[in-house]
Amino acid sequence: MKIYVTDLDGREHALDAVEGWRVMEIIRDHGLPIKAECGGACACATCHVYVDEAWRALLFPMREEEEAMLDEAFDLQENSRLSCQLIMTEDLDGLRLTLAKPPG
Repeated sequence: MKIYVTDLDGREHALDAVEGWRVMEIIRDHGLPIKAECGGACACATCHVYVDEAWRALLFPMREEEEAMLDEAFDLQENSRLSCQLIMTEDLDGLRLTLAKPPG
């Protein structure tokens, strides 16, 4: 399985993905610049990403905790999600997303 991540410089990276892993872990373990300070506990917004519109309907709906944390994110958009809350499944093979600019 693969996910396609566009970095802050506009370059797209094809990353091998493992079913059951958090998308944040996949991005981090491939060395892309994602802070993910809370390690996936939905306690920060440093793994903020923009999900390609074609993929939004395939994601599980956002939970209250994620929505509350996204209120802390900068440059929030309709397609904003926390990558720690996106669990890789076969249905998400080919997922495309863009890293959000971190605060600061």
